[in-house]
Amino acid sequence: MVNVFTKVLLSLVLLMAGSLFCLAQDDDVIKVDSSAVVMNVSVTDAAGAPVGGLKERQFTIFEDGAEQKIASFSAEDTPFAAVILIDTSGSMEERVSLARSAAIEFLYGLRGEDYAEIYNFDSKVRQVQDFSNQRDLRDAFYRLEANGNTVLNDAVFQAAADLSKRPEKRRAILVLSDGADTASRKSFDKALKAALAANATIYTVDMSPVEKGPGVQNDGLAALKNFAEKTGGKFIATPGGASMREAFKRICDELGQQYTLTYEPANTKKDGKWRAIEVRIARPNLTIRTRKGYNAPKGDK
Repeated sequence: MVNVFTKVLLSLVLLMAGSLFCLAQDDDVIKVDSSAVVMNVSVTDAAGAPVGGLKERQFTIFEDGAEQKIASFSAEDTPFAAVILIDTSGSMEERVSLARSAAIEFLYGLRGEDYAEIYNFDSKVRQVQDFSNQRDLRDAFYRLEANGNTVLNDAVFQAAADLSKRPEKRRAILVLSDGADTASRKSFDKALKAALAANATIYTVDMSPVEKGPGVQNDGLAALKNFAEKTGGKFIATPGGASMREAFKRICDELGQQYTLTYEPANTKKDGKWRAIEVRIARPNLTIRTRKGYNAPKGDK
């Protein structure tokens, strides 16, 4: 009986140890099985409107300066998955209702095949609503109140983890925040790497007051701009009224009209190093936005 009990206990200990190991791995790294690099490319004209009708032959991809062969190309209106992150920390006290209205504006722009998930974050990251293509929101969404610290990086990491499990190739994270992270366990770099690994484009909306204070708020805005720039997204300065509605309409339009390109990197080294990406289009006067690069997987070379 003792031997049986000992064996069962040992099995449970090993199972728990294995689970903790997996959690430690998953806690810090968003893993992607495919070796292909997926890029969602936004192309806009001088007025900021999405440009359609471009052909594969007009695109050229470079990785660390070396031209890459395009493996696949998609230009049709493709479904996307998005995660909306609403800052409900104490610094957002007077602007939570504005952030909530902005989220609703985005949801109204979803098409039938698009899916969105909602989180709020303060001292913790909490799911308000799982992925859905419906516009009917749970009561919890309307009861959001400002309180606590800000874990922006943790929220971005969680959104990336969720998106990495979605079937859609086009993925986005919308951050509604004043940007002042004060309590995250994850660093900015870890959150950014997770978003890049999940191929998520980050759009950030500055919800800070018009009269911005010095110090941490300015650092927060720099983080919001960085998240957007590095992932090929867009930073939206302190919005309101009609300008906010137009901004969110454009984000929805853009996500639905992106170009999705993939390539198999010529550099197959699994050295964990940063690989810079550049996309060029054989047509003048267009603005191209996509992720700036990715970290190669680590492993045997």
